[in-house]
Amino acid sequence: MTKQRLVILGGGESGVGTALLGKAKGYEVFVSDKGKIKEKYKQVLIHNEIDWEDESHTESKILNADIVMKSPGIPDKVELIKQIRKKGIPVVSEIEFASKFTEATIVGITGSNGKTTTATLTHHILKEALNVGLAGNIGDSFAKQVLEEDFKNYVLEISSFQLDDIIDFKPNIAVLLNITPDHLDRYDYKFENYIKSKFRIAMNQTKDDYLIYDADDEVIVEHLKNNPVQSTLLPFSLVKPIKNGAYLDNENIRLTINNNEIIMPTAKIKLEGNHNTKNAMAASTVAHLLKIRKQTIRESLENFQAVEHRLEEVLKINKVQYINDSKATNVNATYYALESMSAPTVWIVGGVDKGNNYEELFPFVNEKVKAIICLGVDNEKLMNTFGNMVDVIIETQYMQEAVKIAYKLSESGDSVLLSPACASFDLFENYEDRGRQFKDAVRNL
Repeated sequence: MTKQRLVILGGGESGVGTALLGKAKGYEVFVSDKGKIKEKYKQVLIHNEIDWEDESHTESKILNADIVMKSPGIPDKVELIKQIRKKGIPVVSEIEFASKFTEATIVGITGSNGKTTTATLTHHILKEALNVGLAGNIGDSFAKQVLEEDFKNYVLEISSFQLDDIIDFKPNIAVLLNITPDHLDRYDYKFENYIKSKFRIAMNQTKDDYLIYDADDEVIVEHLKNNPVQSTLLPFSLVKPIKNGAYLDNENIRLTINNNEIIMPTAKIKLEGNHNTKNAMAASTVAHLLKIRKQTIRESLENFQAVEHRLEEVLKINKVQYINDSKATNVNATYYALESMSAPTVWIVGGVDKGNNYEELFPFVNEKVKAIICLGVDNEKLMNTFGNMVDVIIETQYMQEAVKIAYKLSESGDSVLLSPACASFDLFENYEDRGRQFKDAVRNL
């Protein structure tokens, strides 16, 4: 019997992980990347004798595939993808491919914001009592972990791009945190398309599976009304009592599943802000479903450390607090950041705009922001939008300069906040690179 040919587009973490798993499962594997494959990944491919190419796509070696795994970064409108689909070759994401080779219980977490925090927090609670891996958009790829670790449980952080290419993938527990306009450039600028994409996380679920979601998010509630899912629903809310699910009662989270109730005081939760109370509700609901003890859930919420690049307090210099929120790659994430600011703020913003509407930030900018530093290749939209709202608005293309300007503009008691509301690819490798450069520049002041 001839081997099935697995072609992988993109030689990053998910691509190389899939290549290793594919080879181990008897596929003939070929990895092709239009850009340069990082040296560390090249070495893995060479060491495992996996066929690869970079800086080009050889069509003859791709269009003879039985199955194609494409990196989530490659849009469907790319000509090569169109050709692959036209030939009827199935295109899958890494989570779809890898999930075929594990019997594990899967918790899938998606949403426009808070995915990383909630996935990390959920893993933090579960690992106290269960054999559990953390993958998806975080750390080692899901495929690689299925091959090397074979955990009994996985917490997966899943983006809409990964969900676009699932066929049979089904998490036992799905979490949908929120849906706000993001990545609309990938969805023909139609919010409806992006909403449908997020809801794919529940498309294969049955009544034995669970969907945990934000009952305060009108977009989610509306969509569920008109497009019911099969899953058992467990909502969470900050404003209304919930019979089966979680809600905020005074300063306590009340979580009930099948008449079994846990009460947790929010005052003790390590993460601050309303959005983090919601993230804690979602993570606790998952833990409660998986039979983690109440005491363990409470303790884990109390000792959890925040995620890097997400409202991360870097240093205080001359009584000015510098905060790294580089992970805020859309307006809604920056909304949470500005909402949580209690001091006058010098705000560093900008990057690759994904069709942003900045209107929801206006009240915070008027109330809290004393100066804006635009850090991007093209800052015109930001200058036009916020120019009249603040006394000082300056643009630069260099992180070090942005931080030096912020240092000059801030005075005792202020905060300097990097919360870009945009993608990072114009000046940086990724949001981590942007966040690290910010932290280095602050430390070098």
